[in-house]
Amino acid sequence: MKKNTMTTIAAYIKNVPELANEYAELQAELDKNAAKAQANRALYSTAHDVVMAHLTSTPVTVTDLFAACESELPEGFSKSKIQYALLNYWADEVVKHENGKKAFTYSRA
Repeated sequence: MKKNTMTTIAAYIKNVPELANEYAELQAELDKNAAKAQANRALYSTAHDVVMAHLTSTPVTVTDLFAACESELPEGFSKSKIQYALLNYWADEVVKHENGKKAFTYSRA
C-alpha cells in the first residue's frame, strides 16, 4: 500500500473507536517507514561528504570512485547506491559524461 493511501486511511479511522486496533497497526507501519526513511537520509548524507571529497574535475567511473572511497563509506553503502545518489540526489553537484558504449563517468560540477 502506498504511503499516501495509508496516511489517508489512518486520518479517516483515527477517531473511530471501533477501529482503534487497526489505526494503531497502521500508525505503527507509518512510523516504521518514517524511521527507515530517516535512517536512509542520514546514510546518504554521511556518504555525500566522503564521495564528494574523492570526486574531482577529472571524470571517473562509479567503479573507480567506489574503489577510492570504499573504506570511508558507511557500512552497507554500495557502488549502486553511489550511482543512484549521483544521478538522483547529487545531480546538481556532478557532471555526467556519456561515453558511447562505455560506462558513464562523473566529475564535479
